[in-house]
Amino acid sequence: MASSKPTAAELAILRVLWRQGPSTVRAVHEALLAEPASDYTAGYTTVLKLLQIMRKKGLVVCDTANMAHVYRPAVSEAETQSDLVKDLLDGAFNGSTRALVLRALSMPSSTPEELVEIRKLIEELERGG
Repeated sequence: MASSKPTAAELAILRVLWRQGPSTVRAVHEALLAEPASDYTAGYTTVLKLLQIMRKKGLVVCDTANMAHVYRPAVSEAETQSDLVKDLLDGAFNGSTRALVLRALSMPSSTPEELVEIRKLIEELERGG
């Protein structure tokens, strides 16, 4: 289990590792630069330093058997999301799931497809699923 919550930059790196799987610093750096709509401009050494910090925090593990160190996430995406949502729920919404969901749904980023999926999930939950 990670010893602390990831920063925004660390989350970006974790998203790369969750998507690509175990990766070298160079592969992570290139993936960050290639992300669509990304304004990421940090250099290779910044990514290396962040991964070293993340290793100390327990967010990633590193295979040092080869010359190129290979990093992989130490925590799952779902676990990280759950921890971050719990912190947000407790901190910003005083523990109110209703307030959190209503705020999220009121954001303009909700697509019609997402709303259909949300309705299906609510129906499943109401049926006890």
